[in-house]
Amino acid sequence: MWASRKAKVRDCWAAASVTLRRCLKLGATMAKSKFEYVRDFEADDTCLAHCWVVVRLDGRNFHRFAEKHNFAKPNDSRALHLMTKCAQTVMKELEDIVIAYGQSDEYSFVFKRKSNWFKRRASKFMTHVASQFASSFVFYWRDYFEDQPLLYPPGFDGRVIVYPSNQTLKDYLSWRQADCHINNLYNTVFWALVQQSGLTPAQAQERLQGTLAADKNEILFSEFNINYNNEPLMYRKGTVLIWQKVGEVTTKEVKLPEEMQGKKMAVTRTRTKPVPLYCDIIGDAFWKEHPEILDEDS
Repeated sequence: MWASRKAKVRDCWAAASVTLRRCLKLGATMAKSKFEYVRDFEADDTCLAHCWVVVRLDGRNFHRFAEKHNFAKPNDSRALHLMTKCAQTVMKELEDIVIAYGQSDEYSFVFKRKSNWFKRRASKFMTHVASQFASSFVFYWRDYFEDQPLLYPPGFDGRVIVYPSNQTLKDYLSWRQADCHINNLYNTVFWALVQQSGLTPAQAQERLQGTLAADKNEILFSEFNINYNNEPLMYRKGTVLIWQKVGEVTTKEVKLPEEMQGKKMAVTRTRTKPVPLYCDIIGDAFWKEHPEILDEDS
């Protein structure tokens, strides 16, 4: 009798197993469709392994945007601080970014060499950074432009560049900072000629045509008593964002002895945040001071 029951149990389990396999197979078949072949048309945009992935954003038609929104010339500190706020938001969302650099209407974000975010797909890197940055620009606009309404949505285009070595990455960031210096020196002289000397933009452009950096510095000093080296570092060097430990002081109610219950105390907590620096990154001093940025295991 017991043998007969055991046989029936085995038969029941066998039948159930066959039914389960059929259901799973049917489910797997039903999950697909004849249209899925279109996925084969997707381009393989996987970034090369063990390389630095850089996403650079640029404002689209920002000359017009700056004019429409009454940006100060040659630099608007509100706009620059807003750009940095957006970049910090991006870094907090995508923590594999080890350093970012910004100037004017552009920002570059450097992902870890070993980052496997989005399976290293270039399109994912770019679209995530661009969408987060653009939405943050709109979201935080009123924090920096209280009296200036946002007249229309800003646009940003992006590109992905892959750098195979530490040196090529450092050279890229040096190139962007050198570009910041060149552009800002030109704009400082240009707008001094327009705003203080009364030249038209066309006349100022003609005056500066063919001039070298020394010539521009001389014009600033001799005609406007401006020492370019005394201009704010944020304008001359751009903004570097790196992760640093920061002590935050918050007020909260904590458990205390009975005689002090209900009291609030200031509590300091250490958190790692993207912190803005205004410094030279072309020389070796910055990289020696922050070796963790290029650390293979960072």
